[in-house]
Amino acid sequence: MQPKSKWRLIPLLTASGRVQMAIDKWLLSQHQLGLHPPTLRFYTWSPAAISLGYHQSKFPPHWQQLTWNGAPVDLVRRPTGGRAVLHQGDLTYAVVTSGLSGNRTQVYQQLCEFLIQGWQLLGVQLHYGDAGRGYIHNPNCFGTATGADLVLCNGSKLIGSAQLKRCQTILQHGSIRLEPDVELFKQVFGDEAFSPLHLPVVQVEQVIEALTRAASDRFGRQFEVEPLSAAEWEAILAQQLEI
Repeated sequence: MQPKSKWRLIPLLTASGRVQMAIDKWLLSQHQLGLHPPTLRFYTWSPAAISLGYHQSKFPPHWQQLTWNGAPVDLVRRPTGGRAVLHQGDLTYAVVTSGLSGNRTQVYQQLCEFLIQGWQLLGVQLHYGDAGRGYIHNPNCFGTATGADLVLCNGSKLIGSAQLKRCQTILQHGSIRLEPDVELFKQVFGDEAFSPLHLPVVQVEQVIEALTRAASDRFGRQFEVEPLSAAEWEAILAQQLEI
């Protein structure tokens, strides 16, 4: 992968799902226009949310009445494809870049290599999933693992990723399951959907540090840490996505 002259690292950000998706979409459009460098960021969702894939038209009606910690669980539309993801007790990564060669799966795996390397630093071995096209019938992203996803040695899916490509510009973001609330997960996807992870005890900050180190190595650049500016926030909030 040939890096641009500069990569930006946006510090960990907690916000609603609609805001987070608006940020990702804005970063993609700005990079496509040549106005913004390649970017890596990590974020969490507050309140808890279920993100739907861009083309996902069906989901259980009860998802619209879910609550967690006294607040409604948001339903949010992603700009990327794939199945539904519950964002609670997880960490999301997003990469915006361009100029990658290969087919869709090859591009996924070029971008996922830093996730494998980063978790290796934390003592966790990951490999790619191997589910076939049957995954499209499962509303739960974490119910199956395709070649774009990363699973533990016991087969449990740790990271589910989705991608949007515009010309040569790519947004890839994904959810990393860390400490999901078991009861909420079962309310969303059913009792049979939950599989334990058995991860070592790690803090979010440790995960971000390891993944950032690995990304710097894989992409061949040191990151410049730069929070979103007031002007950027104004532009982003003006285009928040609606489900």
